[in-house]
Amino acid sequence: MSTENNTAAERDRVIVFDTTMRDGEQSPGASMSLDEKLELAKILEEMRVDVIEAGFPIASNGDFEAVRQIAEIVSESVVCGLARAAPGDIERCAEAIRPAKRGRIHTFLSTSPVHMKYKLQMEPEAVLEAVTRSVSLARNLCDDVEWSAEDATRTERDFLRRCVEAAIRAGAKTINIPDTVGYTYPTEYADIFRDLIENVPGADGAIFSTHCHNDLGLAVANSLAGVQGGARQVEVAINGIGERAGNAALEEIVMALKVRGDRLPYQTGVDTTHITRASRYVSAITGFPVQFNKAIVGKNAFAHESGIHQDGMLKHRGTYEIMTPEDVGQGSTNLVMGKHSGRHAFREKLKELGYELGQNALNEAFQRFKDLADKKKHVYDDDLVALVDDALAHGTDRIQVKHLRVVAGTDGPQEADLTVTVDGEERAAKATGDGPVDAVFNAIHEVVPHTAVLRLFQVHAVTEGTDAQAQVSVRLEEDGRIATGQAADTDTLTASAKAYVNALNNLFARKEKSAPDATKVASGF
Repeated sequence: MSTENNTAAERDRVIVFDTTMRDGEQSPGASMSLDEKLELAKILEEMRVDVIEAGFPIASNGDFEAVRQIAEIVSESVVCGLARAAPGDIERCAEAIRPAKRGRIHTFLSTSPVHMKYKLQMEPEAVLEAVTRSVSLARNLCDDVEWSAEDATRTERDFLRRCVEAAIRAGAKTINIPDTVGYTYPTEYADIFRDLIENVPGADGAIFSTHCHNDLGLAVANSLAGVQGGARQVEVAINGIGERAGNAALEEIVMALKVRGDRLPYQTGVDTTHITRASRYVSAITGFPVQFNKAIVGKNAFAHESGIHQDGMLKHRGTYEIMTPEDVGQGSTNLVMGKHSGRHAFREKLKELGYELGQNALNEAFQRFKDLADKKKHVYDDDLVALVDDALAHGTDRIQVKHLRVVAGTDGPQEADLTVTVDGEERAAKATGDGPVDAVFNAIHEVVPHTAVLRLFQVHAVTEGTDAQAQVSVRLEEDGRIATGQAADTDTLTASAKAYVNALNNLFARKEKSAPDATKVASGF
């Protein structure tokens, strides 16, 4: 390939920057454990994501350790840490990413009038000086520095130009223009990039980045418009998770660029066949279900129920599918598994669905599958996904449900007889309640005393029919900490008990890991 063609390829290449573990984790209740982050980092690297923003090292000792250990195991992707425009933040970030083969410091400062006045309480000239100081310090500690203008889309254009120029002069190689509050719209956002690239000295030597929030439902559209305006990095999160209404969804942007190359002639290096696997893993560890009609990764994204659609699909898939489920690693939903299926077929089916389990985990999952097949006439792909996710979520829980019997009906009070194991020790209790679920949760409170408050109880059927598995999500809050639990079972009350106990396990684990001297911070974008 000629030098000219190489240059053109670089010009059309869009860097994918994943912030699931940083901005995504700032979504209330979405905290991830160290082991979960390490596994997600492996998945993202296998997907060939360019940059993994692993966390906010100054936020807590746990965040620091997560970034450091991810920096140790990731060899291909860039490992990035976030830092405010303060020496302590930047130095802590540099320390966390030091083991990385390719590391990046991402530092930021607000630039909008409302942020400067009420949040920073700084004058514009002081902000400019802080940009130069922070980026210069970061550049002295790391070759790869990214700078973000927090609330850029509500920043006066002339001042934004001056801040970007200062960051580039101080050594920032990537300039991020975040739509922090999801305020902008596509044509406006594209124009911001064109203006900066054309009018800021040194802009031709920097890579410009999008970072869009979804408050008006425009995060993906704005990100794509930013690319058309000259941005060559997109900051995204799996399933679009993030603060408030979330971030631009990685899967939607990557597939939009892949499917609509005729109008968006840009490429990413992402292996899209890992997308569904990543989506399901993030959903399982955060307890945030993926909505059925979610683009690309939703249960119904490739489902066709209408007779007209089915007829068209039988004649030619292109009639109603602009991409195939195989493109994103989803596979077709069909009835192939039952109680007569063997271990080999089970393993191959899990591979189809994006799961590679070790022998012990496979054996346990296979036994759970056989138990499920004895209860259900038909076992669908979604049943298997729920089964495996449930096993992964509960395998290391200190508290586990061993036995549950519930008396329910029109003649109350409803009663629950529960036995759990806590670190292997059995505990039992009986409790009544205003309904069977209330009785179950009261029984759990008897055997595992706590002060957590129930913030969410959600049930949905994994598949169709009266024998469908119920998937239950529970969210608990205690002393400002939020933890989510999930479980699936053909018995809704059993699933409810397991989900509540799973949330308690996550809550107690978070309390144990909380360092008393940890500095609790969160970025605004």
